[in-house]
Amino acid sequence: MAQQAIPIEQLEQFEAGLHGDLIRPEDSDYDDARAVWNGMIDKRPGLIARCRGVGDVISAVNFARENDLLVAVRGGGHNVAGTAVCDDGLVIDLSGMRGVWVDPDARTGRVQAGATWAGVDHETQAFGLATPGGAVSDTGVAGLTLGGGIGHLRCKYGLACDNLRSVELVTADGEFVTASENENTDLFWGLRGGGGNFGVVTGFEFDLHPVGPEVATCLVFYSGDRMRECLRAYREYVASAPDEVSTLTLSGVMPDEELFSSDAVDDTKIAITGCYAGSVEDGERALAPLREIAEPIADVSGTMPYVDYQRLFDEDYPDGMRYYWKSLYLDGLSDSAIDRIAYWTDGAPSPLSTVDVWQLGGAIERVDVEDSAFAGRHAPFLLGVEANWDRPEDDDANVEWVRDCLDDMRQFSDGSVYLNFPGFLEEGDDMMRTTFGPTYERLVALKDEYDPTNLFSLNQNITPSKNAEADGGACRE
Repeated sequence: MAQQAIPIEQLEQFEAGLHGDLIRPEDSDYDDARAVWNGMIDKRPGLIARCRGVGDVISAVNFARENDLLVAVRGGGHNVAGTAVCDDGLVIDLSGMRGVWVDPDARTGRVQAGATWAGVDHETQAFGLATPGGAVSDTGVAGLTLGGGIGHLRCKYGLACDNLRSVELVTADGEFVTASENENTDLFWGLRGGGGNFGVVTGFEFDLHPVGPEVATCLVFYSGDRMRECLRAYREYVASAPDEVSTLTLSGVMPDEELFSSDAVDDTKIAITGCYAGSVEDGERALAPLREIAEPIADVSGTMPYVDYQRLFDEDYPDGMRYYWKSLYLDGLSDSAIDRIAYWTDGAPSPLSTVDVWQLGGAIERVDVEDSAFAGRHAPFLLGVEANWDRPEDDDANVEWVRDCLDDMRQFSDGSVYLNFPGFLEEGDDMMRTTFGPTYERLVALKDEYDPTNLFSLNQNITPSKNAEADGGACRE
């Protein structure tokens, strides 16, 4: 329902009850408030409620439900699919709720849902502690964690969602609840990898681990001519690497004029990067083989503060650039899969795009499916295909390249995907059923309990039973 259908008295009452701001299309800060990280997303919500606390969130949820508004929930606004904003409806904006509180003795951290990983790292590293986050520090804590959370500490300490102690949220009926291993346990299971389906999360409590303040890191670049050799060597390396090592490869042109000589800057390259969640001395030894696969064209590996490694790639993903990312869990890294990775890398329309291979396993695979909804624990590798480009006229070519690559690479996968790299979620229910497999119906039952009308539909959506029967499983949008 469009904003103008809401009685003015009800709208004024809603605004008066907010401690935060209610932003309308005619307001001077509207365009800034509706902008998200991905420059491809250009949506115009009817209202944006910038919440300052849980009370504002409860009011916003109740207002949206009572007026049958489409709802988008914004944390960091960094999801590639652009689900933090919508046309015509209400954006529940949590970006002002960024508090982080650390208990160094208990090794726990409480984090509000609008925080980014940069904010978390800043507070936890003051005590030499960390929890697994993402690979870009501007990423929002909420979206990444609810989708699983694959980051630089994953093989030692698991996913972001694996380190949750509790989650606070507002459900579709406006109720504030806490989920943990001891309270609302089914909901806690679903929140650990099941996305934002069950309410508006307002806060998290994480386990923290001793990390840093300095860590051994690897970032080495090889010529694209050696890509197949490097990926085969990488496959052998990760097969016996200790859990403290979490690495990935990136294949593309990566035209960094400060890093590469003029005769190499426009050539295809493969980079291997990672860090060691342990002593610097052990890490330098453990990572050394990755730096010796061939003659590097650049090697900026070394010891650095953990917070610096966490933001190492921030400048490569600026606000407003155009992004389209998709993913597949790979059942291995066979020679045939490596050949196709090299083929698709060479075919990228943009020099800023990469085909990435993430090492999985370790602590990720040791969490039982009964403990969380996250669906990718079975896979040894994740394939991420990232199209990154500047000009709108290049949209079609870049989107087509990603989709064609994924269609080809499914021969090396069961078809399941990492839901934080979902494209525009265009496969809808089919993607969700394929990814979650036998646990999908358990998620539907949870959705039926907490959001039977699919108020929270702009996410990696689990369609409730009633909606699925009515419209064949289409998203409420």
